[in-house]
Amino acid sequence: MELRNYTSEQVQTIQAAFMSKVYTWMSGGLAITGLIAMYVASIEGIELMIKENMMMFYGLIIGEIFLVGYLIVRIQKMSAQLAGTIFTGYAALNGLTLSVVFLAYTSASIASTFFVTAGTFAIMSIYGYYTKKDLTSWGSLLFMALIGIIIASVVNFFMQSEMMYWLITYAGIFIFVGLTAYDTQKIKRMSTATEFGSEEESKGAIIGALMLYLDFINLFLLLLRILGDRK
Repeated sequence: MELRNYTSEQVQTIQAAFMSKVYTWMSGGLAITGLIAMYVASIEGIELMIKENMMMFYGLIIGEIFLVGYLIVRIQKMSAQLAGTIFTGYAALNGLTLSVVFLAYTSASIASTFFVTAGTFAIMSIYGYYTKKDLTSWGSLLFMALIGIIIASVVNFFMQSEMMYWLITYAGIFIFVGLTAYDTQKIKRMSTATEFGSEEESKGAIIGALMLYLDFINLFLLLLRILGDRK
C-alpha cells in the first residue's frame, strides 16, 4: 500500500484499527489458554495422569511447535480463516501444557503474576507503539540474546545449576520486555504493508497476535519463577 495516498490522520486510523485486531486476537488466545489450563488443572488426579503420560505431554509440546512453524511458513498460502483456526488451536494446546503451572503454583501467586505481566506488557507495548525512536536495531540483539538463553537453558537442563537458572530467568525477562516493544513497533509498521480490510491484512493481524502472545506467555512464565509461590 502506498502511504503517499493517505494523509497522516488516515495512516494513524489504519494503524489503530490494525492494532485493535492484533490485540483482540492476542487477548482471545490468552483467554483460551488460561481457561483451558485452569479447567485441566481442576480435574481430579490430573497430576498423576501427567506424570504417567510424559510422552503425551511432550507430544503436545511438539504439536505446538509444529502449529507455530506451519502458521509462519504457510501463512501466505492459507486463508485468514484457516490461519485463525490454527492460532486458536495453538492457544488451546498451550493451555493443556500450561496446566502444569496451575498444579505447581498457588492460584493467588498466578493471579498476581498475571497482573504484573499485563502491566509490564502494556507499558512496553505502548512505548513501542508511540515512540519515535527506531527500534529496528533492537531486533538482532534481542534475537541473538534469545538464542543464547535457549542454548543456556538446554545446557542447564543437564547441569542443574541454580545460579545459571536465575541468570537465565532475569536475562529472559529483559529480553521479552524488549521484544514486546520491538514487536509492537514492527507490527504497527505491518499495518501499512497491505491493503486495509483485505485478506492479507487479516492474516497479518493474526501473525502479529501470535508474536505478542508468545512475548506475553514467556514473560509471564519467567516472572512466575520469581513471584510465584509453589504449592
